[in-house]
Amino acid sequence: MVLTFALLAGVAAAWFLIGVIEKVRLGLSLTQALLYVPFKLAYRIEDSRIKVARKAAAPVIYVVTHQSRIDPALMLCLLPDNTLHILDPVSARSPWLEPWRELARTIAFNAEHVFVSRRLVRVLKGKGRLAVYIPEAVEPDVKSFRLYRALARIALQSDARIVPIFVGGARSLPFSRIEAAKAPRHWFPSLSVAVLEPVTVAEMLAQTPDPAGSSTNALFDRVAEARFSATEPNRSLFQAVRDAADRVGAGHTIVEDIVSGALSYRKLLSGSRILGSRFMRATAPGEAVGLMLPNTNGVVLSLLGLSSAGQVAAMINYTAGPASVTAAIRTAMIHTVISSRAFIEKAGLADIVEAVEAGGAKLLWLEDIRAGISVFDKAAAALLWRRPLRVQEARKPAVILFTSGSEGTPKAVVLSHRNLVANAMQAEARISVSPADTLLNVLPVFHSFGLTGGTILPLVAGIKLFLYPSPLHYKIIPEIAGKIRPTVMFGTDTFLANYARNAKDGDFSSLRFVVAGAEAVKPETRRIWRERFQTEIVEGYGLTEAAPVVAVNTAIHGREGTVGRLLPAMRMRLEPVEGIAEGGSLWVSGPNLMMGYMTADRPGELQPVTGNWHDTGDIVSVDREGFITISGRAKRFAKVAGEMVSLGAVEMLVQSLWPEEHHAAVSVPDKRRGERIVLVTTAADASPEALRQYGKKAGAAELAVPADIIKVKEIPVLGSGKTDYMSARRLALDHLGLSAAA
Repeated sequence: MVLTFALLAGVAAAWFLIGVIEKVRLGLSLTQALLYVPFKLAYRIEDSRIKVARKAAAPVIYVVTHQSRIDPALMLCLLPDNTLHILDPVSARSPWLEPWRELARTIAFNAEHVFVSRRLVRVLKGKGRLAVYIPEAVEPDVKSFRLYRALARIALQSDARIVPIFVGGARSLPFSRIEAAKAPRHWFPSLSVAVLEPVTVAEMLAQTPDPAGSSTNALFDRVAEARFSATEPNRSLFQAVRDAADRVGAGHTIVEDIVSGALSYRKLLSGSRILGSRFMRATAPGEAVGLMLPNTNGVVLSLLGLSSAGQVAAMINYTAGPASVTAAIRTAMIHTVISSRAFIEKAGLADIVEAVEAGGAKLLWLEDIRAGISVFDKAAAALLWRRPLRVQEARKPAVILFTSGSEGTPKAVVLSHRNLVANAMQAEARISVSPADTLLNVLPVFHSFGLTGGTILPLVAGIKLFLYPSPLHYKIIPEIAGKIRPTVMFGTDTFLANYARNAKDGDFSSLRFVVAGAEAVKPETRRIWRERFQTEIVEGYGLTEAAPVVAVNTAIHGREGTVGRLLPAMRMRLEPVEGIAEGGSLWVSGPNLMMGYMTADRPGELQPVTGNWHDTGDIVSVDREGFITISGRAKRFAKVAGEMVSLGAVEMLVQSLWPEEHHAAVSVPDKRRGERIVLVTTAADASPEALRQYGKKAGAAELAVPADIIKVKEIPVLGSGKTDYMSARRLALDHLGLSAAA
């Protein structure tokens, strides 16, 4: 009895002592601190940012993303004790809150009525504090979105500051409000409290291109930014994948292809450790190592192996042609390229191998590495699968990608680990995906969209990834989709249109949505997928320099004809462009913005981004709700008789006349008018007169209607799925007998 009493007294004393420490450290009341101690010990909470919330000057609204049943109890411990906590009726009656009832006031609300009451505005104007718990959905439904609208209105009427709060890791608790298939449970996950700086609605809007924009969307974006900040982007690619394995389960099947079968996280990281150790023997620390492999398990194993070994993966575009490959090798000063003999032979890439060697690099064959793997190597990797081979640094280069070269000479884009992980987490904070999903990726990993969106995002989010080696197999890919039943797919308009032509109605019926990028989605493509497969195509926008995703629509919050809204933690500004009345040149900044370029005239030298802003080269307009519309590349405008004409708009006009065909509008020199527009098209019956008449009916300016039409069997396409405008322009120049140097 005495021993038991002594033990209890010791526990009570320790509890009290820790409570006093927390009281002093965070500025809590003693009661709050004592109630907080069990949470702090059980979940090892990173809570330093809560001081920002506590110090926020009233009136203030704390917007808490409600993920688990302990969130209100945790906030009752951490927020100032004069805060009025507003919960939904079910949560307000929860027995979880009984010990905290006397700490602070809690009231239930009805989303339809309470937020319009004047009482909350009066509370705030009296220097009050509200903690409002909003649904955790990344893509809230219409009813939930009304909460954002009402909160923004109340904040405006009371001139209150808004402080978004997100408890990272809470979705995995046994008490989570999210279904287990989407958020695998853990009894004692580490939690982190993400808190953003207090800002008014006016200050939020000041960070957008339109200060008179939508306050509701500004608040929604701010909450998404808090979600993103809780993900800890300052990790290497290897660390982010390993953390996902811990969160989702080491035995969770994460990647599969049509040749090698499926790999769990444990097998994936074990295999990458084995390969990484071999890469270390053949290369120097921090060296750029070429990766020339198709979409298979091997490319993921090699990518993570290089990350674990502290090397930089330079993704070689083997479809770009020998000259481009040689230029890429020399620009990034690559001495070793990892590839597969079976792949080279099957794809007929002997000329590309010669181009690699002409650039001064040697080939390292995966077949030779596999032949030298011993039982000891496998056992050691199985034991140490969670540990990287070298110290990891998030801000060091991770990947080198080469721009598509659709309009000029390709450049090497250097992306850090932080750039890649941040961009994947930004996308996850905007698009609703989870470990319950299966993602089919047919886009090549040498393309930024296929790498980050199609490969890294599923790896770090726990989404099962199925890789297919070529996007050009238009008949096979629908069959694959019919068998594996993906829920998410990435693609380009060109590829999606061709898949639809060759698919049976049920092949893509499992998809929740398709994310399209790299080129504008044609209305006809969108209509076919919606009618035949009941699948929405959500269009996004990106560039290699931004790792690559900049903006995206979502299945619930989308606007056709736009590329969506800016990702969390990104900023944009529009610079005026001569001759462009609406919109301007888009500049972007954010944690996903590249480290810098390497160029052919300065090989191996990183030329860093200056001022943390990048000129995208795109002309855009932004509506008051933040949806971005691309007018075209600055280089994709023609100056005809002194007027700026968007070649992209010309293509849209032609597409609406001949929707079943493919088209490319290019500009060539013209002695009389400066430039003229030439249409390259697959429409066999295309005629200048039909196009002129249609343009007149559509209200298009006469200058924007091409008088020259070149008919081809196929529009030139890059390996990424983008239109190859350089080749299309060469066709036009040859047809008109003009010099290619024009």
